[in-house]
Amino acid sequence: MEGNRKMLLCSHILCILWLQLFSLVAKTSAKVPAVIVFGDSSVDAGNNNYIPTIARSNFQPYGRDFDGKQATGRFSNGRIPTDFISEAFGIKQFVPAYLDPKYNISDFATGVTFASAATGYDNATSDVLSVIPLWKQLEYYKGYQKKLSVYLGESKANETISEALHLMSLGTNDFLENYYTIPGRASQYTPKQYQNFLAGIAENFIKNLYGVGARKISLGGLPPMGCLPLERTTNIIGGNDCVSNYNTIAMDFNDKLKKLTIKLNQQLPGIKLVFSNPYYVMLHIIRKPDLYGFESASTACCATGMFEMGYACSRGNMFSCTDASKYVFWDAFHPTEKTNSIVAKYVMQRVLAQFVE
Repeated sequence: MEGNRKMLLCSHILCILWLQLFSLVAKTSAKVPAVIVFGDSSVDAGNNNYIPTIARSNFQPYGRDFDGKQATGRFSNGRIPTDFISEAFGIKQFVPAYLDPKYNISDFATGVTFASAATGYDNATSDVLSVIPLWKQLEYYKGYQKKLSVYLGESKANETISEALHLMSLGTNDFLENYYTIPGRASQYTPKQYQNFLAGIAENFIKNLYGVGARKISLGGLPPMGCLPLERTTNIIGGNDCVSNYNTIAMDFNDKLKKLTIKLNQQLPGIKLVFSNPYYVMLHIIRKPDLYGFESASTACCATGMFEMGYACSRGNMFSCTDASKYVFWDAFHPTEKTNSIVAKYVMQRVLAQFVE
């Protein structure tokens, strides 16, 4: 009986979320004509498939719950948050990768992602696995704008850019794959100094976006990165619980990003910059997984669920779970499609809904 009540509660919560989003979609159509994305593996739809790097996921079991069971290069069993956000705005179900030759400017005109798995704000982070640095994503965006002007005409293209929602989601790799893993930045900066260094890069990037016409921008915060299965697996002394130090770093950095949005909204005329913070909703899911219909939050679906991601997931395919919807995490670093859906709905309702007014 207790299990049934929890499942009914879960269904009720998700039903309310869907109904609220449906009412939003009814109002949105022309408000946001496109979703344009910058970032890391949380929002990469497959750009890394087309560059020489091992940071890829274009193979099974990735994408096994995606449309057509395609392993597109998304680091999940299915869709990622930006796909759900695009759908919530009534645009399209999937945001395509800019480097994917299957798509062209007619597809990209309503949404495109320049994101690259394993990248960060810091160029040194993108160097670790030879992926696309943030500055290069901006260069791709400028090239995209030229193509859009040819496709739509200059006036319509400029209007699309100014009305489009620009989403940024990155930063986790800067800490977990760079600062706390590889000698270099830790010898140059204290954790606080490194946060300031990254926030400075974020500020310059947003100013550059503004300089080429972007006006609606969402700056994404960090999740509770100490609770990723990989970090919990290696936290033996802490009883495999979340690494509190990493979570504190995430909260501190998020605070800097939030303050940055306030500052830039005051400095840049006409900008509408918001801070989209996934931290607390993710932490609530991880701490109370049964409320959302999950059975596991400490280990992932792929392989043993403790440390695998990327090619290690492929090698451990036969050991992967049968139902990813019961897991908060898909691999040791990335959420399942179901988790992505819940977080996207939360951010849409709490933050991005203002872009439909």
